[in-house]
Amino acid sequence: MSEGARTSEGAWTSEEAPASDRGQASDRGQASDRTRLGLVVWGVLVSQVFLYPGLAETVAALSGRTDVLASTWFLVAEFGAFVAFAVLWGALSDAVGRRTPFVVVGALGGATSYVAVALAPDLGLGFGYVLAVRAVGGAFTIGAFSLAITMLMDLAGGHGRNMGAAGTAIGLGAALGAVVGGGLATIDPLAPLYTGAAVLVAAAALAATVTDRHAGGGLPVGSVLASVRRRPTLLVPYAFGYVDRLTAGFFALAGVAYFRDAFGVDPAIAGVTLALFFLPFAILQYPIGSLTDRTGRFLPVVAGSMLYGVAIVAVGLAPTYALAAALLVAVGVCGAFVSPATMALVTDVVPATERGAAMGGFNVFGSLGMLSGFLVGGLVTAWQGYLAAFLVAGGLEIAIATVASNAVRRLASERETVAA
Repeated sequence: MSEGARTSEGAWTSEEAPASDRGQASDRGQASDRTRLGLVVWGVLVSQVFLYPGLAETVAALSGRTDVLASTWFLVAEFGAFVAFAVLWGALSDAVGRRTPFVVVGALGGATSYVAVALAPDLGLGFGYVLAVRAVGGAFTIGAFSLAITMLMDLAGGHGRNMGAAGTAIGLGAALGAVVGGGLATIDPLAPLYTGAAVLVAAAALAATVTDRHAGGGLPVGSVLASVRRRPTLLVPYAFGYVDRLTAGFFALAGVAYFRDAFGVDPAIAGVTLALFFLPFAILQYPIGSLTDRTGRFLPVVAGSMLYGVAIVAVGLAPTYALAAALLVAVGVCGAFVSPATMALVTDVVPATERGAAMGGFNVFGSLGMLSGFLVGGLVTAWQGYLAAFLVAGGLEIAIATVASNAVRRLASERETVAA
């Protein structure tokens, strides 16, 4: 059969289909995988955020303590493991040349840890056991989260678009998790743990269907630091990722506690309130991420961060629930400009063969940020009150935008020069 011939039924053979048809099939495959990977990222975030609106009740059911510091350590245990293991997962996937199996294992390990935590009261196990299992679960869950985002980076179609898909998944996962988690906590304080485990199992099953497009590389763990030394410009998006996640961690703990204490809302209303931030954050990320592929990263990163910080402080100053809730929408809009552009900067800096470790490094800084956000929210609130905590969180966002603006401008200019 000659090139370009059809079968008797009129269909092209897979080897002989025209290049345009093969390209269209490839594009459809990429789009399908982008959707499924987005759903995996979404599932990981949903499982985490289920816990936030009713965190005080969940921690009390597991430990008998209701103070903000108990909730702080409950979150810190998981995110400390995120920090320790994010780069290891990325480097391991680069070395083996596969990502999909590690995403599946990570999600299933996280699901198992959620169930183990929920069973602690029935087994008569104390809060120390809970914290230890949270740490083990965090070591698994970061693998699913970080490598699912890395698999998005492996896709064609524009870094801004792919990171916009990741950001949308993160935002929608957080928004739905906040609303549903608040409702679950009003029914049973342990229900968010069991439901989160079920979502992670579903995410693992979905991840197993995604085509592994790993670009190769074979980076050992030590070369992650070497990569940063060779490309110190990676520290720019890492720094923004750190502060951005710090604010997310702040709102997850101190922000929810603030709305519950200052305005007397229950877990269900706290979840809906938190969604006022996450919904615009989610909905706008994909279009803004795609837009930055054409218009550049500078304004979304720098101007967006400054406005983001101002809006955070304004929430803490708002005298009424209605005004504070409205300002949360503004916080979400500003955050949507920053997040996908910052993640896309990572892919602008490194070659395809180093994306796993580079994204692992980004998630290390991001997890450090979440960890810091929990600590800032919990400790500063305990020592100085909510307003001081809002001032610290918002002030850090403004500070990083001010200090790093010239570095972002250089990176954006270099990308535009290469693209031209």
